[in-house]
Amino acid sequence: MAFATRQLVRSLSSSSTAAASAKKILVKHVTVIGGGLMGAGIAQVAAATGHTVVLVDQTEDILAKSKKGIEESLRKVAKKKFAENPKAGDEFVENLKVKSELFKRLDKFAAEHTIFASNTSSLQITSLANATTRQDRFAGLHFFNPVPLMKLVEVVKTPMTSQKTLESLVDFSKTLGKHPVSCKDTPGFIVNRLLVPYLIEAVRLYERGDASKEDIDTAMKLGAGYPMGPFELLDYVGLDTTKFIIDGWHEMDSQNPLFQPSPAMNKLVAENKFGKKTGEGFYKYK
Repeated sequence: MAFATRQLVRSLSSSSTAAASAKKILVKHVTVIGGGLMGAGIAQVAAATGHTVVLVDQTEDILAKSKKGIEESLRKVAKKKFAENPKAGDEFVENLKVKSELFKRLDKFAAEHTIFASNTSSLQITSLANATTRQDRFAGLHFFNPVPLMKLVEVVKTPMTSQKTLESLVDFSKTLGKHPVSCKDTPGFIVNRLLVPYLIEAVRLYERGDASKEDIDTAMKLGAGYPMGPFELLDYVGLDTTKFIIDGWHEMDSQNPLFQPSPAMNKLVAENKFGKKTGEGFYKYK
């Protein structure tokens, strides 16, 4: 799905000769920091396409679960490398301060030719890049959940990202079997920038009493051909997730009418009704 809130941070490294070359960087080694659902998925597709992968997380238990899932998925794939580093102790969350500090630390130790990329869907890539000394080798690389199945990758270019870095990440995405699209560092990039305001507008339609949530869902499925209605989708991805995104955008641009918070959604989140994962959101679930 488009709402990837358990966001991850990655460093992608190439051969030692690439930094001195004007050619695009050929990514061969991938380090994924964060072994959750998204991180494990990224590690899986990278390993399955012949990249050497290092997965980093806070505990050995998390890494063991991630490795088990990846190895099961790769059971039929021969001669792929997978390594883990159980010594990491960082908290990889959608927090600008935490992620900026992480990149600042990584910047001191990573090889000069290493490209940094963040999988965030709600934080500003430019702000993360400014925590490092390699702004020209920093970009966004936004995967979609579940990573092994979803073909799209958004490659996000900051004002400082070099064309060489952008093209290298586009090529890397293609080697993973993905279809990359590129955009500037705008809130939500392409997919979420269009999707989240649509979801919030559906809630406002319901808040005003203009239509029931059931009829709104039916209308969008039968009239627009969407596989899920907006309220079904909100419950599926988590109301807390959507609230986190819209609150962040509202903080960045409080005058934008598309970024105004929803009282109905805020109330449900305050009651810990996040959707399917808690058994109740806009709808109730068994």
